[in-house]
Amino acid sequence: MTFEAFFLPTGTGQRFCLLHPVASGVRVRGAVVYVHPFAEEMNKTRRMAALQARALASAGYAALQIDLRGCGDSAGDFGEASWQDWIDDVLLACAWLRQWNEARNEAALWLWGLRAGCLVAAEAARRNAAVDGLLFWQPTLSGKQQLQQFLRLKSVGDGLADREDEMSMKRLKAELARGNPVEIAGYTLSPELANGLENAELGLPERAVRVEWLEVSATAGLSPLAVNQLEKWRAQGHAARGAAVRGPAFWQTTEIAENPELLAATLTALKQ
Repeated sequence: MTFEAFFLPTGTGQRFCLLHPVASGVRVRGAVVYVHPFAEEMNKTRRMAALQARALASAGYAALQIDLRGCGDSAGDFGEASWQDWIDDVLLACAWLRQWNEARNEAALWLWGLRAGCLVAAEAARRNAAVDGLLFWQPTLSGKQQLQQFLRLKSVGDGLADREDEMSMKRLKAELARGNPVEIAGYTLSPELANGLENAELGLPERAVRVEWLEVSATAGLSPLAVNQLEKWRAQGHAARGAAVRGPAFWQTTEIAENPELLAATLTALKQ
């Protein structure tokens, strides 16, 4: 498989991208922009994202991976990024891929998010009518929950008891409310990023879009939250489907892990 590495220029520095074009001789089905998860989850999931991007290209979907501001090989530090920066980065990636896509007469444009990346992808889709579909991997429904989990890493790292953990959380939130960044597990979290994440909810555009929701489950069954959310979206007129696969929760495993069942399920879902 071939890929192209390049930088997209922005007003706040360059964004590193990897483009996996459709393999020669393969029927073209569309194009996909990948939105990575939050903080350390990005590093733990790079292997799976790369494997899926290659598989998508082999199956007829050009795949574009972008490192958001302050992440990976893109410009800036994590502590300089805001939630709006990340949404703008995804919109930029969509515009670039759409232009590249149209020059090759390719089909639908998808946004593929993982964990908190689903929140960014969903917001970008609400602002960009060119997005035809959303692929969610283990989506985070509420940014507030993701922020809580991230802030709690401070207490875990310091070995605090439950009561101390509660007090630590209050201190961290107070610092952010005063406009001060906080250090969590080696990451500097800005008030702007924390506020944007806390207020983010997994919602869809008013126009009808296609949604494929995939999650990892010990029982290979969708969670009740997923079932309820998909039913609501279908009632709103969206073509929303979900499926669950077995395998490791690779975004949180100690060692880098792969989930072949999820890779295969993704291709099946998009082709249907």
